[in-house]
Formats: sequence, C-alpha cells, structure tokens
Amino acid sequence: MTRSGAASFLGVAFAFVVAMMGTTMPTPLYALYEVEFGFSVFVVTLVFAAYAAGVLGALVVLGRWSDSLGRRPMLLSAIVFGLVSAVVFVFADSLAELVIGRVLSGISAGIFVGTATVTLIELVPQAWRDRAPAIATAANIGGLGLGPLVAGLLVEYLPDPLRLTFWVDIALLLVAGVAVFLAPETVRVAHGARPHMQRLSVPPEVRGTFLRAAVGGFAGFAVLGLFTAVSPGFVAGVLQIDNHAATGAVVFAVFAASATAQIAMRKADPAAAQRWGCLVLTVGLVVLASSLLLTSLPVLVVAALLCGVGQGVIFSNGMSTISAQLPAERRAEVTSTFFVVLYVAISVPVIGAGAAASAWGLVTAGVVFSVLIAVLAAVGFVLLTVDGRKRRVSNPA
Repeated sequence: MTRSGAASFLGVAFAFVVAMMGTTMPTPLYALYEVEFGFSVFVVTLVFAAYAAGVLGALVVLGRWSDSLGRRPMLLSAIVFGLVSAVVFVFADSLAELVIGRVLSGISAGIFVGTATVTLIELVPQAWRDRAPAIATAANIGGLGLGPLVAGLLVEYLPDPLRLTFWVDIALLLVAGVAVFLAPETVRVAHGARPHMQRLSVPPEVRGTFLRAAVGGFAGFAVLGLFTAVSPGFVAGVLQIDNHAATGAVVFAVFAASATAQIAMRKADPAAAQRWGCLVLTVGLVVLASSLLLTSLPVLVVAALLCGVGQGVIFSNGMSTISAQLPAERRAEVTSTFFVVLYVAISVPVIGAGAAASAWGLVTAGVVFSVLIAVLAAVGFVLLTVDGRKRRVSNPA
C-alpha cells in the first residue's frame, strides 16, 4: 500500500536529507579523534578522503544500477550502507575501523546522490514540478550542512560524544528507510535486466565546456573538503575554541551558503553565473587566508559564506552548461565523469593540505592552500571570460 504522491515525494526528500547528514556528522568529532587516538591532522584528512573514495567507487560501479534494479532497492541499499557505517563508528577504537566507516558512508552517499535526485524528479507532484531540482539540491547540500551542525550540538551539550552522534544517525536512518520502503517504485524493471558499470567519457564537442566547468568546480570542491576536514582542527587548535557546536556551525555555513546560492541562481545565465562564482570564490579564499593569519573566527565565518556561495554557483551552473550541450543518452556518463573530477578535488588536495599542516603547521598550510586554490579559481574566471568574449564576437546579434 503506497501513500499519496506528495507524501512519497516528501518521504524520499527526508531520506535524502538524513542520508547526506550522516556522511558529514563525523566532522565535529575529528578533533576528539585526534585526542582519543593521537592522530595528526594528516591522518584525519586520510580518514576524510576515505569517504571520497567510497563516493567515487559507488558513482562508477553503482551509478546506473537503479535503472536496472529499481530506484527503491538502491535507495534502501544506500540506507543499509549508512546504517552499517554508523554502527562501525559506534564501536570504532582504531584507525582502520574509522576508515572502514568512512568508506561505507561514502558508498551510501554515492548511491544516494544520483538515485535520490532522479527519484525526486520522477515522484514530484505536478504542482511542484518546477521546484523539483531546487528541492533535490536543498536536500543534498542542506543535508551535508546539517550533519556537522547537529553533530556539533550533540557533541557539545550531551554525553558520550563519540557514540551518541551515531546512535542518533542510526535512528534517523531507520525512519528514512521506512519512508523509502513506503514510496512507490518509479521505474519498470525489466525481467532479467542486469546492472552495469557507469562509463566515463567526455564527447569532443563538449570538452571545452567541460574543462572550463571542471576548473572552477575543482576549486570549489577542494574548498568544501578543506572546511569539512581541516577547519575543525583549526578552530580547536589555532583559535583555541573548544566549542564543537561552533565548529559545526562554521561547516554548516559553507553548505548553507552553497545551497542558497544554487537555488537563488537557478534561472541565471549559466556562463555568466560561473564567471561570477569564480570571482566570489577567489575573494572568499583571500578572506580565508586572512582569517588564518588574523586567527579570527568572524572572518573565518565570512570566508565560509563567500566560499559557499562561489562553490554553489560554479557547481550548479557548470552542470547546467554541460548538460545543455549533450543529448539525453550521453548525460549520465558525462555527469558521472564530472562528479569524479569533483570528488577527486574534495579529497586529494585536502590530503596535501593535511601533510603540509603536519610539516608547517595549520596556519601556513591553510594560507598556502588558499592561495593555490584562489589561483585555480582565477584561472577558471579567465577561461570563462575569454570564452564569453569569443562567443560575443562569433554571435554579435
């Protein structure tokens, strides 16, 4: 027995929020893990990068399985991965267990990102059809932002911080599983259909567009990785602020600004919006470097908001620009390729930042990272500006 279309849509949207929350809830706990297990900042970034590895694996291997097996089974499997990840974290007492927990969390996120977005678009009631992409964005990025905020409050004000956070995650995921189970299947699964891996490729006709979007997107996601993995150590170790709710709020600010910008700019000209986004991200990184040098929490929050706005605008409009130039049958593989670039960006540079922090200290490493990514964002701005001028010359009307 299924529920009304609106209830099913809202149920899956709730599950999307909860699933993405679970993937970022460990963020305020990284400083505690450093103390509990004697980890360095570099080790924390490796634990964080394990999540990105799980996402990448799920995108490539499982990205199109819902077309063959159905949306609901894949969403339920993602919730199971999230539950197992949370259980691993509850009982984790070693680095290996933390890494396993993060990989499982990444697999859950990798399945949910693509499958839940498509499911929401397929389930959306007619009256809300124009808002479906914005709702999916809010559920995805909003959930990522709520994870550190909720976990920060739990860690700061309630007992047993290394376990309670994940018991709450488990409870929310169980409710989300019920919501998905009660939702109707939106695809007709053919008898004998076999799942296959997602092919990664970029057709020659969109490679220029892809490159320009990928440069800015890489810079934006690298900043997300920095705030998620390294900012807890900076807030606690450099600013000497041991309030974990404050740490969660800083990370929340980045994702909240990103989601707000994506929704607010959804009707903007994609090429112009990407240029503007690269410029805002560059300014945000300059402010981020200043916050490190000044050891100022208010300046860090301003940097988080600016970086979030820039990243959100670059990401959403880059996706729109690429998709607009592709036939429907090529969108899945090119979109997956784009996400692979972005999740490499969210992990590899952050590992470098963690290694630099161990050698030079958090402040120096953060400033160097900010400068390098600002240069990359500026390169993205230049590439987009040159392309815009070429287009105006070739199409003077």
